[in-house]
Amino acid sequence: MTINCKGQLIDFSIPKVMGVLNITPDSFYDGGKYKDETSILNQVEHMLAEGATFIDVGAYSSRPNAEYVSEDEELSRILPIVELILKRFPEALISIDTFRSTVAKKCIETGATLINDISAGQLDENMMPTIAELQVPYIMMHMRGTPQTMQSLTDYEDLTKEVLFYFSERIRVARDLGIVDVIIDPGFGFAKTLEQNFELLNQLELFKMIEKPLLAGVSRKSMIYKTLETSAQEALNGTSVLNTIALQKGASILRVHDVKEAVECVKLVEALNQ
Repeated sequence: MTINCKGQLIDFSIPKVMGVLNITPDSFYDGGKYKDETSILNQVEHMLAEGATFIDVGAYSSRPNAEYVSEDEELSRILPIVELILKRFPEALISIDTFRSTVAKKCIETGATLINDISAGQLDENMMPTIAELQVPYIMMHMRGTPQTMQSLTDYEDLTKEVLFYFSERIRVARDLGIVDVIIDPGFGFAKTLEQNFELLNQLELFKMIEKPLLAGVSRKSMIYKTLETSAQEALNGTSVLNTIALQKGASILRVHDVKEAVECVKLVEALNQ
């Protein structure tokens, strides 16, 4: 499987790593950590040097019960950062973590490469038509409700079956609009209980039937640190364990805070597969 990023074909025969750059003050792990130009550029350089294929930039925290951020505020946070990164690293493939079509469009016009939408177009009816117009790769995630309401929406009869159906419906909409490159993200931690997150990971190989690149985002999430009774800061080892399982079950992209360790997971699983 491949996707077209600015004319460059990204081949997922070997899984790729997406490094997370949160520029929000309230993200669950690194909120407020990257708030000046030097710290941002140092972190991007660090992630690229360690082997990140993509840098995922987010200006609206999607953690449970996250504070609402206006569209103007999101734009004022994110556009200067996209410009800053591309001025220093013009070849960087920047993913924009947003569910707003206006933010997506302006970031792509500024030089970003792909859009990572936690709502798969359900929080902004103009998102998918905008992606179709821009013809950029689109990551669609499974979620119910909003970041403010999602943790009360965890009543599933058959979680994996319902998530698979969700993607089949959203991919059909994307296909009808002419969107070519779609990546799916099951949405660990989004409208799912601790037990449901592990149920989904346990059945992750079933998502191969969709025949789209699969993104796994478990990095330092509560499914790890609550199970281990630690904290997000102490969840790197657990992240590596679950990333390894995700790779063995077919993940094409690992979205992570710690690039070096994720790249090592990929190399070791690839060696095992050979």
